Amino acid sequence: MSATQSQPSTRAPGPARRNPWAQEWFLAVTLITVLIFAVFGDVILPLVQLPIGLAGLLCVLFFVVMGTAMGVVRHAEAIAERLGEPFGTLVLTLSITGIEVCSITAVMMHGENNPDLVRDTLFSVIMIVLGGMVGTALLFGALRHKEQEFNLQSANAYLGVIVPLAVFTLILPDVTIATAGPTLSTMQKVMVGAMSTGLFVVFLAIQTGRHRSYFSTPGDEIEGAAEGAASQSSLLRHLLLLLVYIVPVVYLVEQLAYPIDYVIETLHAPQALGGVLMAILVATPEAVGGVKSALSNRLQRSINIFLGSVLATIGLTVPVMFVVASFLGLDLNLGLPPTQLVLLITMLAICIITFSSGRTNLLQGAVHLLMFMAFVLLLFQS
Repeated sequence: MSATQSQPSTRAPGPARRNPWAQEWFLAVTLITVLIFAVFGDVILPLVQLPIGLAGLLCVLFFVVMGTAMGVVRHAEAIAERLGEPFGTLVLTLSITGIEVCSITAVMMHGENNPDLVRDTLFSVIMIVLGGMVGTALLFGALRHKEQEFNLQSANAYLGVIVPLAVFTLILPDVTIATAGPTLSTMQKVMVGAMSTGLFVVFLAIQTGRHRSYFSTPGDEIEGAAEGAASQSSLLRHLLLLLVYIVPVVYLVEQLAYPIDYVIETLHAPQALGGVLMAILVATPEAVGGVKSALSNRLQRSINIFLGSVLATIGLTVPVMFVVASFLGLDLNLGLPPTQLVLLITMLAICIITFSSGRTNLLQGAVHLLMFMAFVLLLFQS
């Protein structure tokens, strides 16, 4: 054999490059669903009066909205890996909260005046996230790792803002006498809205500025920096797709309001069911990332996701809904009934105890899940 002839290569073949667009197949399902409802909505939506049509519309719309929201989470998590903590989970939290705010606004503009929708959604998010999601993450994390550690300053910062915002938003309207019923006067709304916005802005300042280290661990910072250096070129693609996924979710949630309203008004389901379904839609995708982080022994990221979600929900939703309700001339009932009031106070107290030591275990996860199960039961047996 001539010396100039090339020898057969013995290098092991590398892994085939995956097409980054192959994962976006569900976006086609979403856009087709949007097109169908935009063109044939007047024919499809009246089917809620038939049992099969009602079940079909609920299942299809719920499935498509949930799948699209999972796409939002996937791209938000990709951005999170490139930005590192706490900016990563901040992007994820703000993305999901943005969906929630836009969805509630779309349902309120749908025409049916449900004055309890905002209150029920806020309360449901608090109970589902702090009860069900935190409990699941702590339970599965403890089963795999026995005990898990987190940065105590971060939990204190989150709860230090969540507790007063929850009290002023969901408890104060029950005890004020300036207006009749569980509502706030105009000046009280201005005070609560300004306080929610101001505290959220101050929190963002410490989370992304001088106290950024509270919300991250050394491992998270190194990993995020390495990911960011490795794949900055795809950041713009994830940002654009994040927006592309968010927009159709709002439209589809507005269509979902038709069968939900029919179930509540015609079939006499619990009034809070609309808020619960709204909370499940916006909170479930975050649960996936939070539980996965706990299983990977990255409890700090789980706390950033869950507590950050509750904080952003109250801090952003309340002032926006005040403005929207004022423009639309809608009433907002914010004060909780007695049963839900007891659940809220107990849930906040349990969170303060759980996140007071910097370590979590199996028992704490069980307690949070117990509170979530009580919330589900009392939804139908208040």
